[in-house]
Amino acid sequence: MLVKCLVVLGLSVVASAGFGQSQQESIAQSPQESNAQRLKGRFVTIQPKGVDPSVVRNSAQTAVTTASGLPLFTYDVHSSRDRNHYIGAMVGRSPFNNPGSVNVTTHIVPLILVTGEIGVSVNFNTGVISTHPGTTTFNPTAPDTACMKAPNDVPSKVFQQSPLFNPATFIFGGTNVGKTQYIDAFQRGSFWKALGEDVDVYHTLLSPVTFLPPIVIRVPGVYGLALATSALGPPNFCSRMGIIDIGWFDSLLTETIIPALKAKGVNPSNFPLFLVHNVVWAQPVTNLGSCCILGYHSLTGFPTPTQTYSPSDFDSTGLFGADAMDTAVGSHEIGEWMDDPYTVNEVPPWGHIGQVAGCQNNLEVGDPLSGTNRPNVVMPNGFSYHLQELAFFSWFYGKPSIGIHGWFSDNGTFLKDAGPPCH
Repeated sequence: MLVKCLVVLGLSVVASAGFGQSQQESIAQSPQESNAQRLKGRFVTIQPKGVDPSVVRNSAQTAVTTASGLPLFTYDVHSSRDRNHYIGAMVGRSPFNNPGSVNVTTHIVPLILVTGEIGVSVNFNTGVISTHPGTTTFNPTAPDTACMKAPNDVPSKVFQQSPLFNPATFIFGGTNVGKTQYIDAFQRGSFWKALGEDVDVYHTLLSPVTFLPPIVIRVPGVYGLALATSALGPPNFCSRMGIIDIGWFDSLLTETIIPALKAKGVNPSNFPLFLVHNVVWAQPVTNLGSCCILGYHSLTGFPTPTQTYSPSDFDSTGLFGADAMDTAVGSHEIGEWMDDPYTVNEVPPWGHIGQVAGCQNNLEVGDPLSGTNRPNVVMPNGFSYHLQELAFFSWFYGKPSIGIHGWFSDNGTFLKDAGPPCH
């Protein structure tokens, strides 16, 4: 086990190797393929380490009713997809019998990641990344002059000014669902018919939103590297991309950083979102076949007190295409956190769609539409934000849809539910 001394929030702390599961895939590629075709963007949900997922599900009612936890409602739904009943918990007030407004204190924590290895080339037959020593700093609070244009060239500032945290007018299929934050608009659209005349009073907002001081993390060489701009070329991409070992990183978050953040007000009643810039996760980091995870959401401290959290990449390289740039990843993860905060919400199995090759049985509203965006939103700062389209509640449990226009997603890509359970 490799042990590394770091400085976090002014405290001397120790980070050690931890959990993780390899997601090795074949990546035999043609040298003529584009950079975007050579990389695969993925999202994961990480269960608490050392806890059987069935224990998490069976303890859902206990976990969501703790007095110090998030404001949540539970539901019991009969699925028309498999005729079974499912219970779950979401952030907010119930759209079925207790509509109203809820605010969740949100902490944005910028992470400055410093790597000591540079990936200079890739063997596209094996996926192996060749490296040599070299320091790279990935800082979301500093201007990104290589990939972005002033005055909107500081990722953390652009992120803070986004429709994830500030009001914008959202139109779903010609219907104005309100001037509000994107995920709040999505929730309204998802439960539109259930809300009826109460739609105007229904809000689940991230507020207040505070930016905590950035945390500097020096990544041990075995757990991280910076992919050189020419490593996949030609063509070169605009800036290096960091690849960090997800097992090591998540252990650092749950065992060291999140406990240290209690002094800054982070606790189970609020939502910490860890912002990185042009950094993705994998395991191992030296093989492109395990890359790339752009964001995830999880929890620690189960069963109580249970702290939810989410790391998210702000991508400006364009390596994964426009569908993963700037706030697209954040919209995916915040939407999934809001609708499945404790990763316990089971649904009839679905899959073999979009970037999901197999079957899943979880209520992850971003996964079915990964790579599919809504129309961009231009905010007062002049920046055009990318937001991922998300799947409605009814898509998972089955018709008829209680969503706006009878849709099953918030831009109308899904006009039918997920269909018969997959195998």
